[in-house]
Amino acid sequence: MADHFANIQKLPDPIAGCPNFRRVPGYKVYCCGQPTIAGFEACLTKVCGDTYPKDGKIIWFNLRQEPSVYVNGEPLCARPANKIGEYAELGNITRDQNKADEPEFMKVCENRAKENGGKLKVVDINKVEKEVEVKEMKTLSEVIEGAKAKFPGLVHMRVPVCNSAAPLENDFDIMCDTLTGTSINTPIIINDQVGLSRATTACVIACLFKEFQINASFEGLVETVPGVNLDLLKMDRYKMDPAKDPLFRGEFEVVKELVASLKDGDAAKNECDKVIDKNGTPKTGGTGIKQLRENIAESKLSYEIMDDAAQAFLKMKIMDNIHKYFFMIAFTAYMREAAEVAKNAGTDEEKAKNGLTGGKISTPADQLKLPKTFVLYMEEHSGLRNIVEEGKGKLQWERDIPAAALTNLESLAASDFKANLGKIIHDIYQTAHTMFADMPQGDHKKRAKYRFASKTLMRILPNNLKGEVEALIEKKSITLDLYEILGQCTWGQGIKA
Repeated sequence: MADHFANIQKLPDPIAGCPNFRRVPGYKVYCCGQPTIAGFEACLTKVCGDTYPKDGKIIWFNLRQEPSVYVNGEPLCARPANKIGEYAELGNITRDQNKADEPEFMKVCENRAKENGGKLKVVDINKVEKEVEVKEMKTLSEVIEGAKAKFPGLVHMRVPVCNSAAPLENDFDIMCDTLTGTSINTPIIINDQVGLSRATTACVIACLFKEFQINASFEGLVETVPGVNLDLLKMDRYKMDPAKDPLFRGEFEVVKELVASLKDGDAAKNECDKVIDKNGTPKTGGTGIKQLRENIAESKLSYEIMDDAAQAFLKMKIMDNIHKYFFMIAFTAYMREAAEVAKNAGTDEEKAKNGLTGGKISTPADQLKLPKTFVLYMEEHSGLRNIVEEGKGKLQWERDIPAAALTNLESLAASDFKANLGKIIHDIYQTAHTMFADMPQGDHKKRAKYRFASKTLMRILPNNLKGEVEALIEKKSITLDLYEILGQCTWGQGIKA
């Protein structure tokens, strides 16, 4: 499948061949989609600018699950036939598996081109097929080695992660291991296919590691400077707009439970939210496309207007994203704990070498070590795993009908359903009008009210009619649709599937 497609660029000021390139405000962390061969050089040149040495260390994380090859300088990836599209979850793919699959994928491409007169058939995300005359073919590994000719300090690390849920605990450690030994100003570049969810997730992780370096290296040093207001520098004092809906502030029940379980849980959430906002859209102070926290709330609002099949898919996506947000906060707590250890609990040698007046330590960022892995941290806090698995679905998936309105409808249905049917439908829609008053006028509101009417009518049907309608729905003779249910309850009564 071709990685690039029409309208892949979603941000202003594009860099040719490097879709959706941007810098996270306040950090030397950059995000983009899969570059072309020319796009790699353009991206690296932009990152270095006029000040950072081209032979200096640059970390590049690739979040793709798919093996990649380059045909005529353009990136292609291997996808199963049922996974063609902009987003795909390919399961638990490891770095070693991804790297081993790449030369095999290239052999397949070479053989197919050879059998087709030097032309390779390629599909885009919309499954539109085209033939490409193959003039040059390289693996991603070969492309990276070529980039190192001009940028010899480039370190390319694959960390394949899924699109919606959190990275695996070990994935956090792979990123931390790669970043250990870097300095504050070491550039970090992160890509997925388009520069959306996966890359944004990894950018948040990279920024949190930078915060660990800043807190561990400089906070103690700053404390020795007279007259500095340290409160102005603290990330954990971050406050979101209190007028925002609680879901947009990330106040999910499972997150509240996490915050209560962690030492300084509120501070960890505040710092995490600050970094997420910096990695989000301009609306929250970022330069990106996806806002990892608010995207959950936006998806939840969309849930109300979708049909059952779409709701089932979206529900899983929402729970996966809550799972991701939960782990981001837990990882922030882990980074904060590591910073405290680095400042306050060094060895005698570290204290002698980097000690400050007052007893704290200011270790240079490129000499910092993590006292434990994130996997070990989660083992020590293993109850968090159960909390997220049991709690990520604790959302109010449907709006509650007011008790008085439900009692009225049930009474009308029980006394004489057919005679009262007109008033029942009127009262259902009157209730819906009140319940969905917060939604703006338009198709979404109409659809939400219609779905509510369909489900509420089904809920209050007399038992004999309900059994009949449920049987027809199960056999797919009708759907959970207001007019179809009404038809079955009036002129269609007695019809069987």
